[in-house]
Amino acid sequence: MGPSDRASGVLPSAILFDMDDTIFDHSLTSRAALRELRFAEPVLRRRTLTEVWHEYGRLLEAVHPDVLAGRITVDRSRSERFRRLAEFCGGQISEREGEDLSRRYRARYRTLRRPVPGAPELLRRLHGRAVIGIVTNNQVAEQEEKLVTFGLRDLVDLLVVSEGVGVAKPDPEIFRIALERANAAPEDAVMLGDSWALDVLGARSAGIRAVWFNRFRLPNPDPHNVREVHSLRPTVSVERALAFPRSGLRTVRKAPSHRS
Repeated sequence: MGPSDRASGVLPSAILFDMDDTIFDHSLTSRAALRELRFAEPVLRRRTLTEVWHEYGRLLEAVHPDVLAGRITVDRSRSERFRRLAEFCGGQISEREGEDLSRRYRARYRTLRRPVPGAPELLRRLHGRAVIGIVTNNQVAEQEEKLVTFGLRDLVDLLVVSEGVGVAKPDPEIFRIALERANAAPEDAVMLGDSWALDVLGARSAGIRAVWFNRFRLPNPDPHNVREVHSLRPTVSVERALAFPRSGLRTVRKAPSHRS
């Protein structure tokens, strides 16, 4: 690492990441899969692709608490999502048709999935220099599989998933669990995520400094107190955003690495 590659600052003991739309490119993968499904399904063409995409994302977040609480199964939530999406588009489909749309969407989604540009390089850059954790809402097996598929599992020290711990972002408890597993105090950690509500406000409610991954350049609700990055490239720029400034920095203890 040459002089131009060094970030001006000291890394926290623990660096926490969101998964979907921070490490894994959920939004553009989902949009691409929905584009193909919409082309084949007249009911979905009653709305623009952007409208369908945004509503699908909203439904994904809306149904997750019911899945977490065991009120609905994962498979049922997926078919229900498409039934509601059809209603949003002004049509109606049966439960069986919802299952079929969900199956076809998911098959395409899995084929098209990819990491966010720069995410693998950033994890490799930070690996071994801080405890690297992921704090995410989803199913454990699915999030584990993403890391394995992209060859990133060995770069992540701990994976805290809402299904596995029974609490979801933005509840501060899920962040406290991550801190405990990382053996880090809130002031020794930083959280990088794309969702203002889930990642930024959730982390701050647990006393963790947050950096907003504002990939789509939305208005920053609190620009004076929350730093943002728009891309994970170049990685040195992201590291600067995550690091504590050297001036006035107290000693930061290095937390031991844990697997979970």
